[in-house]
Amino acid sequence: MNRRQLLLASALGATLGGSTTQLYAAADEAPHAPRFLLVFLRGGYDATNLLVPHASSFYYEQRPRISIARPGSGADAALPLDADWALHPALRDSVYPLLQAGQAAFIPFAGFDEDLSRSHFETQDSIELGQPLAGSRDFSSGFMNRLALELGAGQAISFTDQLPVAFRGSAKIGNQALREGPRPAVDAKSRELLTRMYREQALAPRVQEGFALREEVARELDPARLRQGMDPASRSPLIDAKGFELEARRIARLMRGRFQLGFVDIGGWDTHVGQGGATGLLATRFEELGRGLAGFAGELGPQRWAQTTVLVISEFGRTFRENGNRGTDHGHGSCYWLLGGGLARSGVVGEQVQLKAQTLHQGRDYPVLNDYRVLMAGLWQRQFGLSAEALARVFPGGVKARDLGLL
Repeated sequence: MNRRQLLLASALGATLGGSTTQLYAAADEAPHAPRFLLVFLRGGYDATNLLVPHASSFYYEQRPRISIARPGSGADAALPLDADWALHPALRDSVYPLLQAGQAAFIPFAGFDEDLSRSHFETQDSIELGQPLAGSRDFSSGFMNRLALELGAGQAISFTDQLPVAFRGSAKIGNQALREGPRPAVDAKSRELLTRMYREQALAPRVQEGFALREEVARELDPARLRQGMDPASRSPLIDAKGFELEARRIARLMRGRFQLGFVDIGGWDTHVGQGGATGLLATRFEELGRGLAGFAGELGPQRWAQTTVLVISEFGRTFRENGNRGTDHGHGSCYWLLGGGLARSGVVGEQVQLKAQTLHQGRDYPVLNDYRVLMAGLWQRQFGLSAEALARVFPGGVKARDLGLL
């Protein structure tokens, strides 16, 4: 990075990649505009202790020290969903009420069946690219960027420090991490200096767009607008929110406006050692995530939440059997979460299989029965009205949408 690039990056605090078209075009900010947020849990979270197969004696045999107790009256007992499945108790006060209201669904045996590497970075890249593994792949084109092209790139943003692989491509996508809150807007003197520096350069449009994004984020999240921790739009208290909950509420504030398409990632899910069961490391992460997702829904408000879907995914699941360190190792199939105020179905959906040694992938992991591209294509066909031709551009390689009747 040269001196000019360093000055620019320091001033803007946000990056913008791809073409310059449409990023700041006027957008429909009506509450009925459809919205989608992808939450990527980096590290391969343990889906088997999230969606508990409480009817399976095999589950309890394979996890004698970290399993979640069958549904019951105890605080550590799993939360009942149906005859086969239950939910981790850490989500009792956050996601479980959403599910009871018909606003949450879980899709077990989900993932990317083609990638068997069990490598965090390889599988994350494979999923974010959204391209077949066979043949050559374009590492400059992620599936979220291609989706943004179909929807209009001006409505997309990544809530990350760096643009993720999923948002790489020709559509110009802004990125702004919100964990620490928005950076202050660039003062007028610095803005004029940088504008003059790049006036005759090819980067000039990107400079102006970067300024605009940073100012928009700072304006929308200005503490003065919160009035002692109370959001004037949704009347949601922000003062006690911490960690991902505060970040998720900030994301919701921006997605209440023109941003229809968002991405955020959360690390810390690689639980090889000391994972815990109903309490412990993983339970704490579930509690934080659950509070954030519930906070996001509350911050959007009922009208916008009714038009919004949130999909929570991870690069892979973990081994069905616990390891010798009271943890789990890299696996294959996972469980996806889908949340939204307008879901037509809730509970546990998608293709399933009885859990026993013979049905596990390579005798150790969840198999993948629900391909993530098929699931997303079916969802977006409903939510955004995308045609088969548009979906083929988002997910090349002959992917066929499957409608699970979730919307």
